[in-house]
Amino acid sequence: MVVQARIIKYLLFIRQSGSDGRTLHSLTVGQKDQDGALAAALTDSLWLAGQEVSATVTLVTEDYCITPHLDYKLDNFTERLQLFTFNRKDAVMKFILEHIQCFKEEGSHGVILFLYSLICSRSVDRLKEDLDSTTSHLLYLSLGNFVCRQALLNLLLTGKASPNVFNGTRSSGADGRPLDRPLQGVLHRCDVGYLHWSREQMERGRLLQVGSMLRTPRFPVWFCSINSGSSVLFGLNESLLSDWRMEHLFHLFYYNGQSSQRTTARLTVDTHSHHWEASGGRSDGDPETRFPSLEMTIRTKWDGAAIDWNGTAPFY
Repeated sequence: MVVQARIIKYLLFIRQSGSDGRTLHSLTVGQKDQDGALAAALTDSLWLAGQEVSATVTLVTEDYCITPHLDYKLDNFTERLQLFTFNRKDAVMKFILEHIQCFKEEGSHGVILFLYSLICSRSVDRLKEDLDSTTSHLLYLSLGNFVCRQALLNLLLTGKASPNVFNGTRSSGADGRPLDRPLQGVLHRCDVGYLHWSREQMERGRLLQVGSMLRTPRFPVWFCSINSGSSVLFGLNESLLSDWRMEHLFHLFYYNGQSSQRTTARLTVDTHSHHWEASGGRSDGDPETRFPSLEMTIRTKWDGAAIDWNGTAPFY
């Protein structure tokens, strides 16, 4: 879904210049444009991981590229990886575009190849420096599926596998005592942002507080983690995050990739109307009906905003 967010960023703000009068219906995206957007999205993440100096792309070959030894368990995949390193971003994108089928065809292991490419671009040594005492792995197993830890999400978004979402670094714990090793947060704004909401965490008083570096990206596109689900929220006005006057009344579009969502939801966000809690909610029963989690997610960025679903039945 982070890749989807960068595809949207590319199609809306990079491929086309200017944002005046743009609508979703005006976008014509043929197969060539789709491939170019995917290549650009993958390149962005890999180039950031390589500190904007280099990037490595991994592809599967027929021949073994490493010599198996006693400590290595064959999986018929890793040992056939070949690494291609580039020192120019345009060369990375050109190479990925030339091999785009390796990342998108059914059965091509595209997601795994992208993950290996991220790790090789960042390098194992840098990854070890990124992680702190709270996190030692990029993935964890849950109900039979591998799930991304925050460190991997941050690697995708920022190029650095910091395990936390606050700004900067913290050298002391919640009790004020100095830590043996500082906790790593986010140091810079990125092109695509991150918003988080969990009703379970909120009810336990442990809701993750995302810092402004992630909440305010350079483009109005956010990867969203809502109740452990992944989705994308985006606006069409590039000035939304650079001109405070644009934040009074604006539209956002929401996409979660689920088959149950037939169309992209169009939301109107009003930051200057009466406070959302004063409206009385929609019901006194289910809190998800009164205050849908998607609305609560948006309010982590625009506190107190009133949100109109424009005829769409509220969900998430």
